[in-house]
Amino acid sequence: MKKLTLSALFAASLFLSAGTIATAQTKSATAVNNARANKAASYQVDAAKSQLTWNGKKVTGEHTGTINVANGQLLVNGNKVTGGTVDIDMTSIKNTDLTDLEYNGKLIGHLKSDDFFSVEKNPKATFKITGLTPIKGAKAGQANYTVKGNLTIKGITNAISFPATVAVNNGTATAKGVATLDRTKWDIRYGSKSFFANIGDKAINDDFTLDFNIVAKQNDLARL
Repeated sequence: MKKLTLSALFAASLFLSAGTIATAQTKSATAVNNARANKAASYQVDAAKSQLTWNGKKVTGEHTGTINVANGQLLVNGNKVTGGTVDIDMTSIKNTDLTDLEYNGKLIGHLKSDDFFSVEKNPKATFKITGLTPIKGAKAGQANYTVKGNLTIKGITNAISFPATVAVNNGTATAKGVATLDRTKWDIRYGSKSFFANIGDKAINDDFTLDFNIVAKQNDLARL
C-alpha cells in the first residue's frame, strides 16, 4: 500500500512538474514573440534608387539640381515606418538647368563655398526622423503622414516638418514628398533680403525646396 501511495505521489509530482515546465515554455515563447512584434525592423536605404532634387529661386530666375543620398535606414514596425535616419552627400550637389558648362561649374562652386553650404568643412547633411503623424482623410496618392525630424546642415540642427507619402510593401519602404526649408536657419545668408535689405534684383529667396523619394529595403536576414 505504501509503495502504491509513493508511486502515485511520484507520478503526480512528475505530472505537475511537466505542466509547470510547459506553462513556463509557453510564456517564454509568447514573450519572445511579443518582443519581436514590438521591435522595429531596420530597412537599409537604397542610395542608388533614392533621389533628392533641389530648387532655389531668385528675383531673376531659379535653379534646379540634384544631391545624392549617401546612406541611411528606415525603422519599420509591422507595415508602418516609425523612424529612421538619412545621410546626404553634399559633395555630390549638381545643377541640371544650366547647359553652359562654365556657368554650371561656377554655380556649383559657389553653392559648395562658405557663402552657402561650406561643403569642404561639412560634406554630409543628416535628417533624423523624430515622429510620423497620420494625416486623417488622406486619399490614395496623396500625402498620408506629417513627418517631423531634425535636419543638420553645416553642423547646425533645426527641427522641420513636412507632408509625405509613406508606404511599406513587400519588404520595401518608401517616402515621397517635398520639404520647404528656410536656408537662413542654417546660417546661409548670402543674397538674403532678410539680412541685406538693399540688394535689389540680386536677392535670392530664403526658402528652397527638396523634392525627395527615399527607397529602403528590408535586410534579407531580417526576413528569416
